[in-house]
Amino acid sequence: MPVPNMLPPLRCATAGSVDDGKSTLIGRLLLDAKALYTDQLAHLDDVRHRRGLAERDLALVTDGLRAEREQGITIDVAWRYFATATRRFILADAPGHVQYTRNMVTAASHADVAIILVDARRGMTEQSRRHLFVARLLGVRGLTFAINKMDQVDFASAAFADIRGSVTDYLSSIDLPRAAAELAFIPLSALHGDNVVGRSSRTPWYEGPSLLEHLERAPVDADRSDAPSRFPVQCVLRAGGGVSADGRGYAGRVASGTFRAGDTVRVLPADAPATILSIETADGVIDEARAGASVVLKLTTELDVGRGDLIVGALDKLPRVDTDLTADLAWVHKTESRLGAPYLVKVGTREVRASLEAVLSAYDVASGVAGDTDGRSLSLNDLARVRLRAREPVAIDAYADARTTGSFLLLDATSGDTLAAGMAR
Repeated sequence: MPVPNMLPPLRCATAGSVDDGKSTLIGRLLLDAKALYTDQLAHLDDVRHRRGLAERDLALVTDGLRAEREQGITIDVAWRYFATATRRFILADAPGHVQYTRNMVTAASHADVAIILVDARRGMTEQSRRHLFVARLLGVRGLTFAINKMDQVDFASAAFADIRGSVTDYLSSIDLPRAAAELAFIPLSALHGDNVVGRSSRTPWYEGPSLLEHLERAPVDADRSDAPSRFPVQCVLRAGGGVSADGRGYAGRVASGTFRAGDTVRVLPADAPATILSIETADGVIDEARAGASVVLKLTTELDVGRGDLIVGALDKLPRVDTDLTADLAWVHKTESRLGAPYLVKVGTREVRASLEAVLSAYDVASGVAGDTDGRSLSLNDLARVRLRAREPVAIDAYADARTTGSFLLLDATSGDTLAAGMAR
């Protein structure tokens, strides 16, 4: 049963260089938040005794694959769920190696907050910058930098300050049109629990919250007041088929913003105006629907609306409706890109044929800027700016304005395989 006044669930992606302590941090967070089951604790204790370890190996909480256990690294995206008295959390532990960049893309695409670990001894590495770049590419506003292993530098404030400066310098160089980031820097020791759940006496110079305290207050991206109202139509319902009265209803899930009965809206790509007559759910009629709600919208005007159309708030900034699309791509398939090849662009519930017209530039994560591609194709884990051409108009937001309706998948037109994740510019 939901707890009264509980905040919306927070989705977090953790990332960082290999051996920065991502898995250990999640294990520590779950342990100190009393979110581990008895059998999990028993397994950790059993491993500790068999290996003769002085402490529990908390990384085992998330490193579940056999290959990960044998190599001591994280390969897949490990998802974990837990709750405190005020909020539920979904944690995604993304891999650190460069060849698993696509896994980081998967984790960040769902995240409200990216927790990027930095080893206090090494500072920002190329992989740290890659994960930070991907988080910004994917539009994650909440960037939390967990400066880990502070116990290895005697909890020196100077080491913390140096890394903070390196992060802000790199962020200022990134060539991405994204909403302003909300930054937080937390000095901690995942191994010993300093500033993870409770505040540590070993960092008297740090006056901020612990990691958990910070996450309990972090805003959810889809619930922000500046989110435009977007409703991708999933299917059309007729009277007697899920609609309470005569006429048609349009079923789907509110992607962002809020819709209310009486609101003036526009249906795209046709750009037809209408007014919301009612909003219905399986439990009856409601006055308003917020992001994440699955509802049926009924309009006062009979329009030719079908699956793949987008209903938007008339007073919000409207998406672009066009056949030409400039976007950032994260290539996630072993098959290389081909100019002019037939692809499918899937935006929300709409799927249209398209071709890759040009690879405009490739991103260099070391510098954070886009450079010349030298005419090469895109390969697995490449990040680039491209131009696509669709066979029919597509309604799509700039990703900086609306993540859900500004993102798309690029699919193989024959096999249906996902080739790339795209963010419209």
